[in-house]
Amino acid sequence: MTDTYEKLLEDSIEIAAPAAEVWALVTDLPRMAKWSPQVVKSSVKGGEVKLGATFSNLNKQGIKRWPTAGKVVRYTPPAAGAKGDFAFKIRENRTIWSFELEPTADGGTKLTERRETPQGVSNVSLVLTKVVLGGQKGFTDELRQGIRQTLERIKAEAEA
Repeated sequence: MTDTYEKLLEDSIEIAAPAAEVWALVTDLPRMAKWSPQVVKSSVKGGEVKLGATFSNLNKQGIKRWPTAGKVVRYTPPAAGAKGDFAFKIRENRTIWSFELEPTADGGTKLTERRETPQGVSNVSLVLTKVVLGGQKGFTDELRQGIRQTLERIKAEAEA
């Protein structure tokens, strides 16, 4: 395919709140719609977010809506100066979204959000992105802006 995707999207933000407090926010998947401009709703099967937990999302772009399913693939809370790592894989496109929390010297947290594609992106997703979501470049730009908005909104809530 000529409409290629970027293998890694990432951005970071410094938050004036302890890593444990930021962890409580980023692992609360049902609240992700409050921060992510692409997520309309997330529901966790069984209600508990933990390693192996599965969930469903309803995503949006303008008036378009589409469902996705995810599974938590990394769940390591931050501990005593050590990094925390929370990641989930989206079934439909094989992407992995993650949040890395790194305690800072001043008691705050450096939060990094990533979208990775270690297994590539599914052909179905590539075609749908090209035909329905405006192409890889435009959609990737939206994802990059969405990551920034998500980080800024989590920061605002954590620091409130």
